[in-house]
Amino acid sequence: MSSTIEDGVTPPSPVTDEERLAQLGYKQELRRKLSGFSNFAVSFSIISILAGAITSYGIAMTAGGPLAITLGWLFVGVMVIFVALAMAEICSVYPTAGALYWWAAALTKRNKAVWAWFVGWFNFLGEVAVTAAIDFGAAITTSAFLSLAFDLEVTAGRTFLIFLVIIAAHGLLNTFGVNLVRLLSDISAWWHLAGVAVIVGALAIVPDQHKPISEVFLEVRNETGFTFAGAAGYAVLIGLLMAQYTYTGYDASAHVAEETHDAARSAPRGIVMSVVVSVLAGFVLLFAITWSIQDYDAERTTALGLPPAQIFIDAVGHDLGTFLLFICVVAQFFCGMASVTANSRMAYAFSRDGALPGSRIWKRVNPRTGTPTNSIWLCVTCSTLLVLPSLWNTTAYLAATSIAVIGLYIAYVAPVFLRRRASDFRVGPWNLGRWSAPVGWIAVVWVAVICVLFVLPTSSPVTASTFNYTIVAVGVVLGGAWLWWVLSARRWFTGPRHNVPAPAIPHPSTGAEPATQPGVESAAE
Repeated sequence: MSSTIEDGVTPPSPVTDEERLAQLGYKQELRRKLSGFSNFAVSFSIISILAGAITSYGIAMTAGGPLAITLGWLFVGVMVIFVALAMAEICSVYPTAGALYWWAAALTKRNKAVWAWFVGWFNFLGEVAVTAAIDFGAAITTSAFLSLAFDLEVTAGRTFLIFLVIIAAHGLLNTFGVNLVRLLSDISAWWHLAGVAVIVGALAIVPDQHKPISEVFLEVRNETGFTFAGAAGYAVLIGLLMAQYTYTGYDASAHVAEETHDAARSAPRGIVMSVVVSVLAGFVLLFAITWSIQDYDAERTTALGLPPAQIFIDAVGHDLGTFLLFICVVAQFFCGMASVTANSRMAYAFSRDGALPGSRIWKRVNPRTGTPTNSIWLCVTCSTLLVLPSLWNTTAYLAATSIAVIGLYIAYVAPVFLRRRASDFRVGPWNLGRWSAPVGWIAVVWVAVICVLFVLPTSSPVTASTFNYTIVAVGVVLGGAWLWWVLSARRWFTGPRHNVPAPAIPHPSTGAEPATQPGVESAAE
């Protein structure tokens, strides 16, 4: 990786963040209050190893077992680092809140509006689904905590009510302004790291017995119902969904780039470092949890609805186990708050370019707080609608949110693929140098693999309640976006638009004065 100017090129004069944003065609409307650490903290909080790895732990317990949980986490983590590196290099050149769909339009020579439209919709709906999944997962964890601490019965209705309280609080906290978001994001990053240290320490010291290390890394369990030859290996592959689901949301560093100081460097670093730190800290956490399992089968089928909660109780006792779960509850609250932040910024940018219904409403910035207040509550409302079916059918909720992993990763890798085909791409101040091509192609191949892997059946026999609806969710998004494009949007959506004339500012890596930015149309045109 390089953050220096290429050899033999005269460094251009310094360009401010506002000038760089104007070069991309936008005036500074959001308040630029985030430091590099705060930018990292937003993405790190959304990945949240104390959220995704805890709430989806049962997926890998059933499909793959300890091997999928520990070594699977590391393997998926390495693959995701490649995706993050490839995204970060593009972010350095185009540090704008639109991020993925904006990059796609800028990097293709043909059909710019089409690429922007489809990538943007995958990104937007994926962000909404992730927000819904995070906050509903937080509600499940909170319900388990309340059950342990106050003997409150866990029901679907109570869990949904807790979800409403959580997501409404996240909407309010984001409405108050970016200064509060910055403070809570910084606290969140340290809470996650300290929380992992406390949980790992307790699980390592307190239990009277631990699983053999060999079983923590190599034991395979297949409770999917499949019995064909090689079914155990198939189960391990399916179990990788736990890690892949957790490693989502790090595009947030790009979405808050317009609120970050030195965005061309800080935002790419935030993308990459949030993943790297999550890989390392998450592995230590998952190793400790799996190592401390006392009764695998009993902990898997718990009345709490959350296997790690029962693992904590059995390993360290009721009181300390409840406290460890409380650490996860707070971390998941921070995670959902950061997800609403990123989701609303993407919706704001997409509306600024006229892509969402009612864009005139969602693109407004509150002059008092400097936040896109309307977009914040749009995202809260959409996420709530996705969770609503959970009152009657958990499968319906899973079908609605299954777009989160594949939908987001399609949006993540589309600009990477286009960048690999763009021979005239000029790198920014943060770049991969000679490693750019291999890193980019590995990222593209890995996303192609998971797009196939995670639409396969996850359990047998396949019934209405066990069917993997991921392919349906992806098809609905793709079909809906295509139908809307054909019937209407192709006549008015032109891709990213200028709202200020683009000045002739030297490119960050070459010093050459640019022509009109690629993939951007003037709002006046």
